[in-house]
Amino acid sequence: MAIYEYECLACGQQFEIWQKITEDPLKTCEKCGGELRRLIGNTGFILKGSGWYVTDYARKEKGQKSNSKEEGSQKKF
Repeated sequence: MAIYEYECLACGQQFEIWQKITEDPLKTCEKCGGELRRLIGNTGFILKGSGWYVTDYARKEKGQKSNSKEEGSQKKF
């Protein structure tokens, strides 16, 4: 099931609805009977797997953190 966003072209009402991917898109507004259009919205998802998971980028090796701090404190300009 997916969440789809719709907007009525007549009254401007926007709403979201859970629908199966195989279901036909809604065509008429329940509020005024006007024509609906499906909107494309931002999605929130995380791709999982090697190289895609959010912690793959957030995680640093322990040795790299301590080395970079030591190098920064030893540099003289």
